[in-house]
Amino acid sequence: MKKIIIAIDGFSSTGKSTVAKQLAKALHYVYIDTGAMYRAVTLFALRENLIGENFLHQEKLEQRLHEIEIRFKRNPEKGFAEVYLNGENVEDEIRTLEVSNYVSPIAAISAVRKILVDQQRQMGKEKGVVMDGRDIGTVVFPEAELKLYMTASAEKRAHRRYEELLERGEEVSYDEVLDNVVMRDQIDSSRKDSPLRKADDAIEIDNSSLTLDEQFEKIIALAEEKIKEENE
Repeated sequence: MKKIIIAIDGFSSTGKSTVAKQLAKALHYVYIDTGAMYRAVTLFALRENLIGENFLHQEKLEQRLHEIEIRFKRNPEKGFAEVYLNGENVEDEIRTLEVSNYVSPIAAISAVRKILVDQQRQMGKEKGVVMDGRDIGTVVFPEAELKLYMTASAEKRAHRRYEELLERGEEVSYDEVLDNVVMRDQIDSSRKDSPLRKADDAIEIDNSSLTLDEQFEKIIALAEEKIKEENE
């Protein structure tokens, strides 16, 4: 049976990763969280004091990109692959609000995007992958058989993210999270290199009022229909 590439793009905190993991598990595909790759680079930059409040040492970071190795290793207990930065499991650390506050400027750096996009294309060359991010259907895999574009109101997304961070034990306010969501939307949509935009042939999914189950049922039906088409 022919396998396809499923590209899921959209704004931050629209549940891209959640539905991508569900799809990959249901279809027995490989899930690749490209956002986690940019977060890993951001964590490296924070640790090395290459980015912080009111500064970004872009040239120094570009010179040290060769020091960064990102790998995904499946955690059988959790049922999905976790992110490793230079051999260290950083799955939890890259999900903090601190990393979220700096990931968009890092992701806007062309040298960073070039290296990670090359890696992402290699990961998906055999197809049978579900990949989510900001530019999967427009830049990484413009030939993807199924493209989805996830959206929801900023307030709804901030509330989801706020609840998620509280569950992880972070002390944050809703206003902080909302400001972060709005800031990332602006940076992701206006950056010069690979800005977030809906591919012409992408199917838009507004999940502002959808439950996780309703969203999954809608999307798995689209995926199964597309796979069927490819195999007829």
